[in-house]
Amino acid sequence: MSGAVEVVDRRREDAVRAHMPLVGHLVREMLARVPSHVNRDDLLSAGYAALVAAARGFDDSRGVPFARFAAARVRGALLDELRGLDWASRSVRQRARRTDSARQELTAELGRTPTLPEVAERLGCSVQDIESADDDVQRAVVFSLQGFATAGADDMVTEPSAGPEEMLIRRERMGYLRHAVDVLPDRLRAVITGYFFDERPMAQIAADLGVTESRVSQLRAEALSLLKDGLNTHLEPSLAAAPKDGCVARRRAAYYDQIATRGTLRDRLAVTGPDGLPVAA
Repeated sequence: MSGAVEVVDRRREDAVRAHMPLVGHLVREMLARVPSHVNRDDLLSAGYAALVAAARGFDDSRGVPFARFAAARVRGALLDELRGLDWASRSVRQRARRTDSARQELTAELGRTPTLPEVAERLGCSVQDIESADDDVQRAVVFSLQGFATAGADDMVTEPSAGPEEMLIRRERMGYLRHAVDVLPDRLRAVITGYFFDERPMAQIAADLGVTESRVSQLRAEALSLLKDGLNTHLEPSLAAAPKDGCVARRRAAYYDQIATRGTLRDRLAVTGPDGLPVAA
């Protein structure tokens, strides 16, 4: 009897060790959509605890792959951890949306990233007000990676029990996102990859590019705007920005075309596995 228990315990330990990278992936995915003050180690601890609990409660006779079962448990634990944080007030979220909209409009009009005084003039406020709003955003606003808009904690974790059709759509979206990042201009791609995927501090990215941290922040905003409109052009045309004339509009349109020609549906689905998790390059 003790031998059988030891075998079961060993299998659970093996399952936990084999799926620890899954926790890391889900935490990285979460960190890309939360303020910088969210502690990575706290999320990892909650995720690993949920993984262990999943291994203990897993029943393979139900026909559900352990990876899917564990991912649902880990996502739930991460969401619970985030719910314990003090999320942004409605006024902070509204200010963040107004500031982001003003920056995007000015970027399209000027053909470059606007300065703080230009954003302040567009909003009818002072530079200090913009800086204060940006600080609040960095501390408290939750960004949804799918829409690059402010969201609540409950919006951050996708439904774990997706059906086959929904899973295919989700995988196609992930593929479009990866291709959209791949064809970004070099500096914008370096910022997005370094900040969101490699989790590098902004200071390191700035040093590599030979610019200030403020400039990296501007490049990040510019890249997110491009990504949002590029993805919406192909996936949600009704949400895409209205076409405009000028060289900036032509460059953006060329970028949207590059996303489409980057690969086929098969290529986009190949970015993730059947469970919707990224496939290692």
